[in-house]
Amino acid sequence: MSKATKKKHVVREVMDEFVLPEQNQQIVKVIASKGNNLHEVQTEKDETFLVSMPTKFRKNVWIKRGDYVLIDPIEEGDKVKGEIVTILYKDQIKYIKEEGKW
Repeated sequence: MSKATKKKHVVREVMDEFVLPEQNQQIVKVIASKGNNLHEVQTEKDETFLVSMPTKFRKNVWIKRGDYVLIDPIEEGDKVKGEIVTILYKDQIKYIKEEGKW
């Protein structure tokens, strides 16, 4: 698969798929980018920790401060305590709120 085709599929997946958080997943807000594909996030209980961005998103999808992401927690993580599953945009946030999962 060429780079352009891969990027197209990843961007389409992030923009068009509407996912609901599962039991162990959590919605958090990005508060800073720490470099090396690590982002500092904040939970609704004001806890802050680092999450990593998976390889498929790197150089294909960008996130900035204030964006919301869905993460999978990493139990054995010391500093990095989660991995980004998807980036949530307005339509996805609206869908999750309508389903009562926010």
